[in-house]
Amino acid sequence: MTRRFSRLRTSSPLVVAAALPQVARDRLAWVLEPLQRDPLLSTILVLRRAGDPDPDLCGTDARCVSVETDHPSSAATMRRLIEAPAARYLLRIDSERGLRPVPGAVARLVEAARETGTAMTYGDGAGHPVSDYQSGSIRDTFDFGGLQLIDLAVARRALRRRGPFPDLRYGGFYDLRLELSEKNTFFHLPEVLWEAHEGEGWSSPGESHFAYVDPRNRSYQEEMEKVATGHLKRIGALLEGDFEPLPMSRASFPCEATVVMPVRNRVRTVADAVASALAQKTDFPFNVLVVDNHSSDGTTDRLKAMAAGHAALRHMIPARRDLGIGGCWQEAVESPLCGRYAVQLDSDDLFDGTDVLQRLVDFLREGNHAMVVGAYTVVDERLDVIPPGIVDHREWTDRNGRNNILRVNGLGAPRGFHTEIVRRIGFPNVSYGEDYAVSLRISRRYRIGRIYDSLYLCRRWSGNTDAALSIEQTNRHDAYKDALRTMEILARQAQNKKRRPG
Repeated sequence: MTRRFSRLRTSSPLVVAAALPQVARDRLAWVLEPLQRDPLLSTILVLRRAGDPDPDLCGTDARCVSVETDHPSSAATMRRLIEAPAARYLLRIDSERGLRPVPGAVARLVEAARETGTAMTYGDGAGHPVSDYQSGSIRDTFDFGGLQLIDLAVARRALRRRGPFPDLRYGGFYDLRLELSEKNTFFHLPEVLWEAHEGEGWSSPGESHFAYVDPRNRSYQEEMEKVATGHLKRIGALLEGDFEPLPMSRASFPCEATVVMPVRNRVRTVADAVASALAQKTDFPFNVLVVDNHSSDGTTDRLKAMAAGHAALRHMIPARRDLGIGGCWQEAVESPLCGRYAVQLDSDDLFDGTDVLQRLVDFLREGNHAMVVGAYTVVDERLDVIPPGIVDHREWTDRNGRNNILRVNGLGAPRGFHTEIVRRIGFPNVSYGEDYAVSLRISRRYRIGRIYDSLYLCRRWSGNTDAALSIEQTNRHDAYKDALRTMEILARQAQNKKRRPG
């Protein structure tokens, strides 16, 4: 039976109102089972979308209520959840991923929230640790795991300070947690507090990896960008106004462009990648600079043989043995062999055509752009297109891309740079996120351009560095990019303060 929020009242200052999206009847029963046995829960709100049948699984448990909503994370839903239940905390449960609290989890979350005084408390799952939240964790894909305990008193103060929620179909929770993070902290309790159903048919965190570039989610992306932009403006990190002009060039270069390819142990794919670079047709001289990071699988011999037959192919082996992909990029752009423009090609990917280099360099020549990024097509080892197909990052806009870059996890490929600018900025010596780090730095001052045609074939195969990552490795990657965002937000805040009159 559907009841109204206004009928839900309790006198205890410490009770918790739980909210979870409705799922299929048998799965919902599995999620509800521990909740209905938990004495700390004053209310269990099953969020039912308009038109869905009421499962009526609560039986005689008066605490269990089915509530019709437009979307579990909409602004209207979050406002009702925050304002209506007379509880001390709101517990959000990710039932759509088949997650539920383990015994004692709610009490432990409440204890942690009381001891730390944080606005939101969350924890790990069985076999699924999550990351600590930092100021740079503003991506809408941040994984809080299966449970989030929100201090309702803090949330209500934030609502009063902020005023009415904007009209958001999907981004109500995203907007709320960014608002809460501006004047409060979040606490990650690194204990197992939730578990996942072992059956099939539930959505999984990994399924959302390419969701933000799916054109079917365009309205979702526009809404999330709006939320993130508002947050950056409130914290003084929003970049507005004109881009800086490119600095005058005084350097001389051996050629107009260089295709840069770091490689380590890619004997299966490197020859195809190099061949696609050498096949480029241009109206300017270019070379291909392969930085061979001490390969041990035959890659080095393969490259030496190819270089002997192609004057434009330059094979470099760094003296250092501690370099990641970013360190190899830095070796390349600092080399006297590097051209005026440096263009990326990974050792297991291919240029999609013979005019790619010409198009990227023309774009950099003609506009006030320090960097240009094309679109790519995801293919398998046989070069057959696989989901999500073309990834063109049309969420990018010239006006707000430099701000929205802090919300998304990357810009795409292939990437072309003004060599002088990336020499000054420098690539971090890491093997993940090095391109994102440089892109953030460039976007703070200079314009980044886009070509929305597919220029690149991104091959997915078992040897990819990002294939079948463990949850721990995924967390390390995400935490690193969050740290880059934290640094960038602080730098933009400082820059904006300097530019303020008076």
